[in-house]
Amino acid sequence: MRFVTFFDADGRSRPGVLDGEAIAVIDCATLRDFIALTQRERTGQISSRHVSSKVRLDAPVRPARNVICVGRNYLEHAREGARALGRELKIPDVPAFFTKATNAIAAPDTSLHLQERISREYDYEAELAVVIGTRCKDVRQKEWREVVFGYTCLNDITARDLQRAHGQWFKGKSLDETCPIGPWILPAAEIGDPGNLEIRFLLNGVEKQHDTTAHMIFPVSRIIAEASRGMTLEPGDVIATGTPAGVGFARTPPEFLADGDEMAVEIEGIGTLRNQVRIV
Repeated sequence: MRFVTFFDADGRSRPGVLDGEAIAVIDCATLRDFIALTQRERTGQISSRHVSSKVRLDAPVRPARNVICVGRNYLEHAREGARALGRELKIPDVPAFFTKATNAIAAPDTSLHLQERISREYDYEAELAVVIGTRCKDVRQKEWREVVFGYTCLNDITARDLQRAHGQWFKGKSLDETCPIGPWILPAAEIGDPGNLEIRFLLNGVEKQHDTTAHMIFPVSRIIAEASRGMTLEPGDVIATGTPAGVGFARTPPEFLADGDEMAVEIEGIGTLRNQVRIV
């Protein structure tokens, strides 16, 4: 089972369930509305109407607020970042949270229009994203599974020059079309343990990142516990869990995205998120 958002014949986005060669239509306005229902209510909203799986997909979910992100959450990525910046590596005691604005969210299998006049250092970051399934707060680490709806792929595209210039991460992470998500959400029950999944990033077919989520400094359970501490999480919230080593700015020499580049984020058991770069 794969949860998707697709465009119907009239160009309207509709939520659905991908099963083989067909998509069962969900009778809710958005997938976020569906996620907010109880498990029993969700079953009643999956209709008997089907459309072809060949339809154009949108981002599977568009959260009501910013995407919550974790920075430097893989040891080797933290190490390469410190080395590139000429700093000493320090392992934090808590996750480093930042956010990407909702205008950054983009659909799978689309061209991302990145403005050259804004940045000349667009970079890629392959990430496992967690989709929250219920309103929650102060989630205990041992109870994290109770609040997860599912998992998807995310590419945290970053304007590195803006990130440096502003001294914080929000602006350089929130440009339009810099957060493709998808192509679908895999239900949490079909993953089981998200703590040992292979994750790769390919640029024009060449592998640039390859690691396993077992090497995250803070696992999904700890991320959810810390993010929800004193702060309510809502159904449909998306949490990006960090990226492995191999990003462009830390390479020698640095490698940034160029017009026509083909990007692919692959996560074991979930699927592949593909996008093309268009520098405009």
